[in-house]
Amino acid sequence: MNIKRSIAGLMFLGIMLTACNASTEKTIPIKHVVEIKQMLFQPAELQVHTGDTIEWINHDFVDHDITEEKNHEWSSGRLTNGQSWKYVIKKTTSYFCSIHVVMKGKIIITGE
Repeated sequence: MNIKRSIAGLMFLGIMLTACNASTEKTIPIKHVVEIKQMLFQPAELQVHTGDTIEWINHDFVDHDITEEKNHEWSSGRLTNGQSWKYVIKKTTSYFCSIHVVMKGKIIITGE
């Protein structure tokens, strides 16, 4: 009976340590790509983690930019066909193309 309790106790301890370790692990930042084509950001909505990098690539025949929508905290500047721009995301934000204001996108930080 004592051996069964010891084994059960060790199993419980192992499960608890695994659960604690999983919740404190840091995520490795990754790169996401948003394509600009047909006057759209594709995908228009993207879920990422804090610290991930977003790369926007202009595949359209006209110039575009990527500008934070609310306070214009950041902007890519004008991107011609084939150009790209990268930004490390720190918070959930909406953005748009200030050249074509109907073009909009959103970056959502998971767990925020």
